[in-house]
Amino acid sequence: MAILTALGRGGAVLALIVLIVALLKQLILMVGFLLGLIKFAIIVVFVAVLIMIVLAIWRDRRNKRNTDET
Repeated sequence: MAILTALGRGGAVLALIVLIVALLKQLILMVGFLLGLIKFAIIVVFVAVLIMIVLAIWRDRRNKRNTDET
């Protein structure tokens, strides 16, 4: 009877350890996914800023050309 009790407690501890490891794996996966999303957002913002700079330069040159002609 003592052996079954000891195995029952050991099984509960083992199940708890397995559950913690599984949850940690999911947490690491979720953090990795969120970091990937943040990196993607940074790249999108960087490209948007570059496009805005190019458009501002193009618009300024166009306005200078129009004022020079008149």
